[in-house]
Amino acid sequence: MRALFTLCLLSAAAAAGAQGRQPISPRFAADPSPHFFRTAAGGAFHVYATDDASNSGKYWDSTSWRLYTSPDLQAWTDAGVPLDVSVFKWARPDAKAWAPEAAYRHGRYYFYAPVGGDRIGVAVSDRPDGGFVDARGDALVDKARDANAGDEPIDPAVFVDKDGHAYLYFGTRVPKVVRLQADMKTLDGAIRNVEIHGLPDPKKTYGEAPFLHERGGIYYFSFSSGWPGQILYATGSSPLGPFQYRGVILDYLKISTNHQAIVEHEGRSYLFFHDALLPGGGSHRRAITWAPLSYDEQGGIRPVPLR
Repeated sequence: MRALFTLCLLSAAAAAGAQGRQPISPRFAADPSPHFFRTAAGGAFHVYATDDASNSGKYWDSTSWRLYTSPDLQAWTDAGVPLDVSVFKWARPDAKAWAPEAAYRHGRYYFYAPVGGDRIGVAVSDRPDGGFVDARGDALVDKARDANAGDEPIDPAVFVDKDGHAYLYFGTRVPKVVRLQADMKTLDGAIRNVEIHGLPDPKKTYGEAPFLHERGGIYYFSFSSGWPGQILYATGSSPLGPFQYRGVILDYLKISTNHQAIVEHEGRSYLFFHDALLPGGGSHRRAITWAPLSYDEQGGIRPVPLR
């Protein structure tokens, strides 16, 4: 049964500032992939997540993902398990299910799944809340097969530009990008390193959680600086970069990871991330929350206060 609960926020800004962050669910979850999808039932925010509630509590070793939906960012429904690693027959049944990504294109929903820490699979469905099947029969990105896949091909993020070209970002320690073909399940060319220029010091470097969004012709590449990490961002004139460092979006949290994604809807931007917000929470028991995101007159992202 799907669980429905409401976050009674006085306002997004008040909850973010004076009253502290509110989790979108009483269930442990992390690594949010937020989207606003329009379906026959109407439009709703969909947040795909790593399911911390089903891991061991000692490591990120869950084998399924979780989905949460909301029409308004306040009343959230736990939509259960949209899929687990058993969808991918080429994967071990106990393979780790880490930070997911989703995309909608050509009337279908695509789910990008880091499996086992060394491969990224892609599944497809006609609906966003389930029915996903393996779109390929093998991994989209495979560390053992693909040149320049990096140490850990994890944390996938998909960006579809206004010209229709799609890009996949992923990786730890060195960020990677590769174009996707129009079918959204085939790589289009070689995997490239993402160049970030102007990083101010060795502590502010790339660790994981790459994400790209575009606003006003500026491409914003955001990422976590490590373990623990800040959420930093850089900007460029192309989805492929290079990107110039601009600053901090979100400061260090009191957990070992920091993972963000940004969704834009009706002219507003929202930053989703995870933190230790629930009783018993910590680095392996995280909770998802969100905050409004704003920009200054020069297109810079204003830092998001933690409380």
